[in-house]
Amino acid sequence: MHNLGHTRSVNRRDHLLLTPDTFVRTPLPGMQGGAAIVHVSPAAGAAFTQYTAELDPGGTLGPTSAQRFVYVLSGADSITLATDTSFHSLAPGGYAYVPADLTHTLTAQGAARLAVIEKTYQPAVGMGVAAPHLFVGAEADVASTALMGDPGLQVRSLLPDQPAFDFAVNTMTYQPGASLSRVEIHVMEHGLLMLEGGGIYRLGEAWYPVTAGDFIWMAPFCPQWFGALGKHPAKYLIYKDWNRHPLG
Repeated sequence: MHNLGHTRSVNRRDHLLLTPDTFVRTPLPGMQGGAAIVHVSPAAGAAFTQYTAELDPGGTLGPTSAQRFVYVLSGADSITLATDTSFHSLAPGGYAYVPADLTHTLTAQGAARLAVIEKTYQPAVGMGVAAPHLFVGAEADVASTALMGDPGLQVRSLLPDQPAFDFAVNTMTYQPGASLSRVEIHVMEHGLLMLEGGGIYRLGEAWYPVTAGDFIWMAPFCPQWFGALGKHPAKYLIYKDWNRHPLG
C-alpha cells in the first residue's frame, strides 16, 4: 500500500531518523546468503558505520579491516564466530567485539538478524595502551545499573570500561514514563537502534515518536532527550565514541 510520500523518517544536519518503511536492503562485499540495511556511514557524516545484517541459514558477513561489534537481535539458532584460535556461539542478546584485522567468520546457523557496528580504530596516543583483544559476552550476564540513581532507567555496558576501547555500546531500558533527566548536548556521536517499546525522542529542535525497529543517528552536540511511552518498557542499543581526546 502506498503512503502517498509520507514517512516518519527524516534526514537533518545533525540527526537522522530511519524507520522500517524506508529501509533498503543491499548486499555488502563478501556477504553470503543475506543482505544489509545500512543505517548510517561516513557518507552521511558519521565517523562509523552501522547496519542490520539479515542472514539466511548458513549466511555469513564479509571481511572488514575495521574493528567490528555484533549484537544478535534474533534467530532461533546461534551465530558462530570463528577465528584461527577460538570458536564461539552467540544466541540472541549475545555479542562480540572483533578487533581490527583479526581474521574471523560469522555464520548464521538459522535465519538471524544482527546489529553490526564497524569503525576504524583510533589508538590511545601517548597512553601506552594496546588495542583491545577479541571480547565475547551475553547481555543477560552484564550487571544492570540505574542511570543517575533512577531505578526506572537501567543501563548495561556491554564492553569493558577500559581505555583500550575507543567506543562503547550499551543497552538502556526505560520503564513506562521514565525519561532522561535532562536534555543532553555533548561531543559524543551516537548510533541508536530501538529494540523494544517506544516513546518520544527530541533531536535538535524537533520531537519524534519512535518505536521498535527505528534507527537514530545523532551527530556530536545534537540536543537529545528521550521519554518512554506506553504500557511496556522501551529499550534501545546505543553506540558512542569514548575514551579519546576530541583532537584525536
